[in-house]
Amino acid sequence: MQYQAFRIIAMILAVMFLAGCSAIKQAIQNQPCVLNASEPYDIVRIDPALHTITLHWKNPITNEPFKTVQNVVRWLEDSGDSVIAVTNAGIFEPDLVPTGLYVENSHELRPLNLSDGYGNFYLKPNGIFFIRDHQFGLLESTSFSKKRPSTEYALQSGPLLLQDNQIHPAFMPGSRNCRLRSGIGVSSDGEAIIAISNGAVNFYDFATWFRDVAEVTDALYLDGAISVLYTSGKPEISKEIFAGFLAVTLKRK
Repeated sequence: MQYQAFRIIAMILAVMFLAGCSAIKQAIQNQPCVLNASEPYDIVRIDPALHTITLHWKNPITNEPFKTVQNVVRWLEDSGDSVIAVTNAGIFEPDLVPTGLYVENSHELRPLNLSDGYGNFYLKPNGIFFIRDHQFGLLESTSFSKKRPSTEYALQSGPLLLQDNQIHPAFMPGSRNCRLRSGIGVSSDGEAIIAISNGAVNFYDFATWFRDVAEVTDALYLDGAISVLYTSGKPEISKEIFAGFLAVTLKRK
């Protein structure tokens, strides 16, 4: 019986590994549903009139993935940017490749992914956060594929937390599936909000917070368990490895 149980666990972990390198850590790090009472979320509000959002996967000089927040911050500061925040940009594969659509500097580096599969990315509907003409947008993936707007930056992740102010139909109130979670939302006035939980939260409560507290109409899950949100002045920068990064900088004059 013990051998059979070991085989089943090994098979599950193997499937999860193939589904994406963040999946195993997320499963292992499921936690009691408890948030910091005084500060449940770290938040960054991004005004398109004041701030710029860019995506970063590979160093343009070495063509190797940046891998860490620290490397991206250093690159941006050396380029003359004032860094407001950097966070990991969505779910990725074991070889540090974004799982879905990824557009950087108007170049599509990874194609749109409408496939079915295992894990949060494939919990349909999923969606795409994008920047077009210095404005922020968020669309369900199938709708994006039909409209196919030209974008300077775009990342696909999943699941959608909110779509047109509606919570994802698969999310259940009172779910015990709780862990650290991060996401990005877009409000009706065009502002973007990045949030990461201080503690463990289920999908339903995370989506509800985006709708009722952050007051956004659309929101997208970025990742969980391994997610980080660096903000300027933070004494320590995570050395966790990721495929891509979303950076917020002051708009250059």
